[in-house]
Amino acid sequence: MEQYLTLISPNYLQEYLRTVGWSWTTIAFKLEQRKEFSLEDFEYYVVASSLYSSKIEGNTLDVNSFFRNREKKTSPKQKEVQEIEALMQAYTFAADNALNRENFFKAHFLLSANLLPAKERGCLRKDQIGVRDAISMRPVYLAVEPEYLQVEFNKLFNDIDFLLNKDLQPQEVFYFASMLHLWLAQIHPFGDGNGRSARLLEKWFVAAKLGKSAWAIHSEKYYWDHRPDYYQNIALGFNYYALHWERCMPFLCMLPKAVELS
Repeated sequence: MEQYLTLISPNYLQEYLRTVGWSWTTIAFKLEQRKEFSLEDFEYYVVASSLYSSKIEGNTLDVNSFFRNREKKTSPKQKEVQEIEALMQAYTFAADNALNRENFFKAHFLLSANLLPAKERGCLRKDQIGVRDAISMRPVYLAVEPEYLQVEFNKLFNDIDFLLNKDLQPQEVFYFASMLHLWLAQIHPFGDGNGRSARLLEKWFVAAKLGKSAWAIHSEKYYWDHRPDYYQNIALGFNYYALHWERCMPFLCMLPKAVELS
């Protein structure tokens, strides 16, 4: 498999399998339990995924305040409502469409409706971008430069195309899904909406490989509930060219834990 993957490394897979260990029995049972669900169930999963993914990015609404403010078109929280609704559209689109480059850009176009100007939605950024600490506002990460962005993004989706056509065990699916989440976060391909896109991509990949029960995984809520760990585990270095992938295991193990608790 290594000779075909250009960006994502399978080097940590065996350690990952040993670390997660016995939990795979529980994970398989959880996925089987949620193999069939109603339209109402799906809508609930989409709301929950979108709301908690948005909260990770600073949205202040909880479930009750989201529905309460959703009914009030003049609410001062309307922008936050719209951010969640835009992400809901992206999740619904992903559930109905194949995972590929074109559809991934379409999903970003939907979820970034209230985040970016129309010309910057659904396309790679043209400016240098970094991540700042939410409290101190000091730079903590510098992403790949825009002139090299297309190359790195293509590497990622070449790997995705390969993995989608490869027979994978469920354990491998979760490993690579988390790797995709990590890599997209490091590449940071968009002007905004990168975190939301990475969490959607992770779940979209699992659904593409294992079926629609993946949409019932409360991964976004788990990341929100464990956000100090999430922020720490997703940070692998200070810039794109100095990433410490030997530190990736704590992050990779978060998704199986989310399934266990879903």
